Amino acid sequence: MDTYPTLPFDEARWIIRIRHMFDEKIELNEDQPICIFDVPKPLLATKPEAYIPQMVALGPYHHRREELCDMERYKILAAKRAQSHLTGMDFRQLVDLFTKLEILIRAHYHRHLNLSNETLGWMMAIDVSFLLEFLQTFRKDNKQRALQRVPFKMSYLVDHSRRTSSHDMLLRDIVMLENQIPLLLLLKVIEARCSSAQPAQPVLSSMLVGFFQEVSTFRGIGCPCTDVSRHVHLLDFLYSNMVPSCTEESHVTTGEARDESCHKHDHRKRTLNSVMDFLVRRGSKLASVIMDFMVMVLLKFIASLPCLSMLGEPIEQLTQQATERSGASDVQSKNTSPLLEEIAVPSVAELAYTGVRFCPTVGDLSMIDFCSTTATLHLPVIGVDVNCEVVLRNLVAYEATVGTGSLVLARYVELMNGIIDTEEDARLLRECGIILNHLKSDGEVAELWNSMTRSVRLTRVPALDKVIDDLNSHYRSCWKVRIRTFVRAHILGSRELLACVALLFLFIFIGLQTFCVVRGCVPVSYGMASRKFGPW
Repeated sequence: MDTYPTLPFDEARWIIRIRHMFDEKIELNEDQPICIFDVPKPLLATKPEAYIPQMVALGPYHHRREELCDMERYKILAAKRAQSHLTGMDFRQLVDLFTKLEILIRAHYHRHLNLSNETLGWMMAIDVSFLLEFLQTFRKDNKQRALQRVPFKMSYLVDHSRRTSSHDMLLRDIVMLENQIPLLLLLKVIEARCSSAQPAQPVLSSMLVGFFQEVSTFRGIGCPCTDVSRHVHLLDFLYSNMVPSCTEESHVTTGEARDESCHKHDHRKRTLNSVMDFLVRRGSKLASVIMDFMVMVLLKFIASLPCLSMLGEPIEQLTQQATERSGASDVQSKNTSPLLEEIAVPSVAELAYTGVRFCPTVGDLSMIDFCSTTATLHLPVIGVDVNCEVVLRNLVAYEATVGTGSLVLARYVELMNGIIDTEEDARLLRECGIILNHLKSDGEVAELWNSMTRSVRLTRVPALDKVIDDLNSHYRSCWKVRIRTFVRAHILGSRELLACVALLFLFIFIGLQTFCVVRGCVPVSYGMASRKFGPW
């Protein structure tokens, strides 16, 4: 199924537009970076409904989808209500203003917009009016009057109480990457509504603050930056405040401040752990070789006994299969990609088994840290609700497409996906205060994180990679884990050893039976019965 149908190419209109751009010497806005992209196909294939609008289309990417046409009349009604609040102009003049900005508008979009200037102007004016009517429900300053009153018949869509399911569906559509509208256009409309004595920036900032507090998954970040000149659209506004550009530097500073005392002993502990790991690895390999050799010799000896010669062929096949499995495992370990090993991390339950404590921190991703001395993993508090998955998925998609550097948020999602495997893991993080669960059960939380698998390019994030490496080192160095791993690998996981033990017991049983036959041993019960009843 083609998600984005190909539109017919109008050559005449394209030629007129290009000539107009050259003849009128219109600036091409080369300084305006592209910021509204298509969702990468690997991400889109994982869960299309998390990236494709389900209720309303904003902007040019999805405006022709038939299943979204029912919302057009609501958007037009919102535009008519906005017309009565314009100061010094009517709605057509607002459309003309957006038409003049068509070069700037087109510069925001990655895809070629095969639309006329007038069509683009009308589309943006209507969609911006509807979006502003929705965003005003998030305003926190009650002293200022609302931009406009929402009629009762639209209260289920634009709900000030924010309790209806339709409100949540609209909210999810608004944060989708392909449904973004430049914030500059919202500011232009507010300027046309407000008087000269009332600046437009504070009005929009009030909406953005309330919107951020409602949508942001991380708790306690503080007041977000609402400067429109620093954010190109709503999703960029969320990403910039949830994942600051100074994440790496701030993590280093925060980590040094928090672990100044514990890092004094880390070098000695790391050195000791390295020596122990080396000895354990060498010892495990030596023990494995010795065990395999002893098993082979014992099996050969049992097979050489006259009474057990019939077991020779099965034992030979068993030893040959063991050798083949050992060789295959060696080849597989050599061919394993190191990138796949880097994202492997123990689950929450496994870390708790080794004594790791989970400490909630208030803030963004720069607060993630692991102190090996106190065995404490610091994670930011995150709220999980019906909108969380769509918000995180589209933020990750935006991070992957904008190409600003390391995929910090994607790496965080990989970390949470790695440590949360079961309902028990989600329950432990909820009881620690790291996850604020607004879903029905802990099982839904675990399912949410497990469904967000890595589908974008892998990148290195030194701060988070260090946390993952430290968690793996702590887990592997735990004596309980080492004993359990050794028992599973060399005792319970060794078919040859179990077969050897079974054959040994069989050999002992046959030997005892033969000894009793040779010595004429008679069971006690049989002897007593003979004395009581006499010979036959």
